[in-house]
Amino acid sequence: MKTKFAAILVGALMACAPFVLAQNTGTAAAGSTEKKSESAGTKMKDATKTAAKDTEKGTKTAAKDTEKGAKVAAKDTEKGAKVAGKDTEKAAEKTGSEMKKGVKKLEGKKSTEKPADKPAETPKN
Repeated sequence: MKTKFAAILVGALMACAPFVLAQNTGTAAAGSTEKKSESAGTKMKDATKTAAKDTEKGTKTAAKDTEKGAKVAAKDTEKGAKVAGKDTEKAAEKTGSEMKKGVKKLEGKKSTEKPADKPAETPKN
C-alpha cells in the first residue's frame, strides 16, 4: 500500500512540474531584464507624489476656468443691464408721452356730467 501511495505521489509531482517551470520561464522571458522589486513603501511614496501633482494641476486648471467664467458672467451681466436700462427708458418715454396725449384729449372735451350727477345746491335766500 505504501508503494502505491508513493507512486501516485511521484506521478502527481511529475505532472505538476511542467506547469511550475512554465510559469517561471514565462515571467523571465516577459521581463528579459530582471528588475529589482520595489518595496511597498516606495510604491506608496511614488503614488502619493503623483496624486499630489495631479491634484495641484487640477486645482490650477479649475481656478483658471472659474476666473474666466466670472469674467464672462460679469461682461454678460453688464451688457444685460445696459439693454434693460435702455428698454426701461424707452418704455418710460412712451408712457410719459401717452399720458400727455391722454391729458390733452381730456382737456379739449366738454364735461360729460349730467345735472343728476352734480350735488344738489341749496337756494340762497
